Amino acid sequence: MKSRKLGVMLVNLGTPEEPTPKAVRKFLKEFLSDKRVVDLPRIIWLPVLYGIILTFRPKKVAENYQAIWTEEGSPLLNFSKQQQKQLQLSLDSSLTDYESKVCIAMTYGNPSIKDKVDELNQWGADKIIVLPLYPQYSTTTTAPIEDQLTKFTDFFDKSDNIFIDKYHVDSDYIDALANSIKDSKVDINAIDKLVISFHGIPKRYVVSKGDPYQQQCEETAQALAKKLKLADEQWLLAYQSRLGKEEWLTPYLDKTIEALPSQEVKNIAVICPGFSVDCLETLEEVAMQNKELFLSNGGEQFQYIPALNSSSNHIQMMKNIILQSL
Repeated sequence: MKSRKLGVMLVNLGTPEEPTPKAVRKFLKEFLSDKRVVDLPRIIWLPVLYGIILTFRPKKVAENYQAIWTEEGSPLLNFSKQQQKQLQLSLDSSLTDYESKVCIAMTYGNPSIKDKVDELNQWGADKIIVLPLYPQYSTTTTAPIEDQLTKFTDFFDKSDNIFIDKYHVDSDYIDALANSIKDSKVDINAIDKLVISFHGIPKRYVVSKGDPYQQQCEETAQALAKKLKLADEQWLLAYQSRLGKEEWLTPYLDKTIEALPSQEVKNIAVICPGFSVDCLETLEEVAMQNKELFLSNGGEQFQYIPALNSSSNHIQMMKNIILQSL
């Protein structure tokens, strides 16, 4: 008899509802208004946001989304729904003391964190576990989830609730990454270099604010390289998706990709361990833009290794993290 109710909430960044300038503008407005994401003084940042970014950027970003949009809609949301369904099935077959309900929420856009916590409370959850799908903790990604849980819900008022803030060197996570390379038919010893790319953040977040993100990215990359038994010269770490003129974490992926062919590195595979589902930054920026950049500069073969998405290894990892937290 399952006497208690366990709510599980998987949280990701979010996505526009449509690949249109109007929908992208609405999403970017919420995302880039968060002081965790852009911490510049409002008197400086808001004129830039409203006068420049939200005026000119949505059209270009919408075109990028159109390049990856599917008949089912946003890849990030679709993969998240698949994760929800598969994790629900896995927990149903594993939990003996709890009846479980798995839901997904987005930091920006819908479904919102507040609505999903309310839904789980109304369902009668005795315990809620929030699992942000950011393996590496950052004040720009994981912390905004904590902010919303504190501001809009009673999540942290209940001692039974659990917030999992990182899993960057979890053994099941590293195993899942290694298996994803095998599943992609990438012969790790036949390529010239494995490029391990993470989303970048401004460097001062690490230097001045003590954000642990860079260190955790490096630890993930080292753990994966060790799991794959790679020598130091067989892999490298880089950071993608920088915005503006401020210095971000280096080395930059695009600059690295551009230079590799001149170093006789002509055959590469790229994996993005910080992304739990494929989205604009992986499917369009990495798999399209950076592939074109590499090939146009003399590269010969570029393979993008998909995110873990709803793979069985990823679902098993999430289930194990949840069970361990109990």
